[in-house]
Amino acid sequence: MLRDGEETSVDPDALVRGDIVVLRRGDQVPADGTVVSGSGAIDESLLTGESEPMLRTSGDRALSGTFITEGTLFVELEKVGDESYAAGLTREGRAIRSPKSQLMQDLNKLLHYVSMILVPLGLLVLLKQTLFNGIALKAAVPAAVASMLGMIPEGLILLTSVALMVGVVRLGRKDVLVQELYGIETLARADVLCLDKTGTLTTGRMEVETVLPVNTSEDSLRSDLSRFLAAFDDATGTLDALRAWCPPAADTTDIVSAEPFSSEKKCSAVVLRDGRRIVLGAPSFVMENLPAPLQEQQNALTAQGLRVLLLAGSVQGGTLSPMALLALRDELRPGCAATLEAFRHEGVQLKLISGDDPRTVSAIAKRLGLDGEWVDASVLDADALKQRCKQTTVFGRVSPEQKRLLVEALKAHGLRVAMTGDGVNDIPALKAADCSIAVAGGSDAARHAAQISIPGDGFPLLPQVVSEGRRVVGNITRASSLFLVKTLSTFLISLVTLLLPLAYPFQPVQLTLISALTLGIPSFFLAMEPNQERIEGSFLARVLRRAVPGGSAVAVAALLCMAGEYWIGLPTEMCSVLASLCALGVGLLALYSVCVPVSKLRIAVASLMTIGSLIAVAVLGNLFKISTGMLTGAAWGYGLLCLAAGTGVWGAASLLFRRKRTSANTH
Repeated sequence: MLRDGEETSVDPDALVRGDIVVLRRGDQVPADGTVVSGSGAIDESLLTGESEPMLRTSGDRALSGTFITEGTLFVELEKVGDESYAAGLTREGRAIRSPKSQLMQDLNKLLHYVSMILVPLGLLVLLKQTLFNGIALKAAVPAAVASMLGMIPEGLILLTSVALMVGVVRLGRKDVLVQELYGIETLARADVLCLDKTGTLTTGRMEVETVLPVNTSEDSLRSDLSRFLAAFDDATGTLDALRAWCPPAADTTDIVSAEPFSSEKKCSAVVLRDGRRIVLGAPSFVMENLPAPLQEQQNALTAQGLRVLLLAGSVQGGTLSPMALLALRDELRPGCAATLEAFRHEGVQLKLISGDDPRTVSAIAKRLGLDGEWVDASVLDADALKQRCKQTTVFGRVSPEQKRLLVEALKAHGLRVAMTGDGVNDIPALKAADCSIAVAGGSDAARHAAQISIPGDGFPLLPQVVSEGRRVVGNITRASSLFLVKTLSTFLISLVTLLLPLAYPFQPVQLTLISALTLGIPSFFLAMEPNQERIEGSFLARVLRRAVPGGSAVAVAALLCMAGEYWIGLPTEMCSVLASLCALGVGLLALYSVCVPVSKLRIAVASLMTIGSLIAVAVLGNLFKISTGMLTGAAWGYGLLCLAAGTGVWGAASLLFRRKRTSANTH
């Protein structure tokens, strides 16, 4: 910086408002300010999304976090620290609350309702058993405890967390960092994927797309261009792209002088020992009167979103003659097109949102197979932007605030939105989206604001994130239906025993066995298997459709077993054993239903749980108070009738729900 008219080095933290800093190529702007003298180009891609360096001269702004790519600028600082533009975007991102997991919201809602019913219903069961049924307190208390425990879907939250953690670990092995546990779920639910261009779909580098020689052969052109490139060692996107197409000459002895690229002249030049002068730059700056055919070719290439350069040469200070038109384009990250096609195949809408020129963004979209309207967002107000959000595919010249407005407008239409980005300018939109994905290589602030961070070349990994999310949600939906079979059946049984002179059928130890074999153990294994089923509809609605038939069947079978005490005179203890056996049988039936369609893992789980149930009843019956030794022939026959009745209820309810679901899908 300048102090007392002399340049001196100062720690960035010591800079204050009013200081004048001297910035040269490669320097980062330490704070917001105004250029007071000098000229140069600034890379603002992390703040605005503009991929091309912007020319800055006296009176222009310079924002903290941007980089000087050429020239020298004297900048008077105006906003330092938390007052800067970048800090403001970061604060705005913090103010926007991250969306919550729909899965956890539904599970918490379920637990809330269960908690409200649990204790009052359990106490009523206890009072009913002791005061009206005349059951001793010693026997009534375990039954009341069993009624309360049976309504708790214990282990469901733990199972959900474990399933998500397994997904996080799997993705971590591929260098995908999941910073919020439920990020993989929210991406799997996304209806719209909003994509930032610079740094996300493109690498930030350029590559030669087309070379059109003029009155020269390609060999001669490469020879002249290689000598031209040998005169410069600047690491710019343009020169790096040309070096990749034509390596610089190793021999530099015939180079007399070189004129570096200048923002004012928009070109650079080399003078060779034979007197020839070779110039490379923007066509209108290299030659004022470009021949009409070349002008038409330039316009056609520019319309494709390409950056067009003219290479020209002269002899002994004579008039420049065109040698070639060189068209450069942004380099796409490998696998982008295939990744976007995978999302389109799954019915996810794609929106390309960038601060870059809309023509350039549209050209990138076409290369990726994204067809649709494009719009210059800089000419739209907030209302017009909201109206265009659904039908428009490509948005150019989008400000950070407009990015956030677009995300919020899409969400207002009932769509679940995922957003990718890498710059500070993307933070408000990332925080407003249902799922936020940051690309490594961009700003640290963007990565910290996102739920998921992928490596710079990791865009093709996003479908795997979706797969993990679908595995978790789909499998937890299956597992939750098993848990709710027990919850619903216990609730129904408790409710009926309050209204009818029936004893509560289960003891805690009996429920422990039933829960372990019909939901606890199998749900753990089923939650870990692959699942590519698309997430549709409400989680709770889907779970209840699966659970109501099984819960109703268990309740009907168990209550009929307890009615045997009055209908055929069976002892209460014998009725309790029959109810437990029927509950175990119908619970296995519910397990079989969630194992459809079958797979090797599902067949193995169902088979092992069936074998385990038979062993538990035959060998450990006394331990779990389900000893079959006390059952008479009449009890066995009555128990089979109760099981058949429960199975019939399960089949009828399943058929009814299936028809309703089919009818709803048809309409």
